[in-house]
Amino acid sequence: MLRKAQIGDVKEIQKLLTTYASKGDMLSRSLSELYEALRDFYVEVAEDGRILGAAALHIVWEDLAEVRSVAVVEDSGRKGVGRALVTACINEARELGLKRIFCLTYKPEFFGKLGFVLVDKATLPHKVWGDCIKCPKFPDCDENAMILDL
Repeated sequence: MLRKAQIGDVKEIQKLLTTYASKGDMLSRSLSELYEALRDFYVEVAEDGRILGAAALHIVWEDLAEVRSVAVVEDSGRKGVGRALVTACINEARELGLKRIFCLTYKPEFFGKLGFVLVDKATLPHKVWGDCIKCPKFPDCDENAMILDL
């Protein structure tokens, strides 16, 4: 079941994100950050109540949002969970009247199947780099920047 995240989901979302952050695949998020951004998140929940995946739509500016913190538990990979989460973010962006969504990713093939295209990171507004200072790879970012025009 896909739904907006709830307060009780935050610790499980953090645990999921930390799994990928510890491998260098994404930024870690503190509990404080997750509580503040809770309204950004969607979760996919199994019948037993376990969170199978999470993704967030973070509004950056009047015409731009970021799909971030896309994570799926390893035993649920390749089952459409990530696709459903990102599609929910895309649909919400359209409903809000946004014109573009971007992502920074190590999985360009996945996002490409959803219509995102590779772009030069330098074409993104400076405002999007606020979280990069927290990254252990800063300033040598090796993620792919991708954009979806809505």
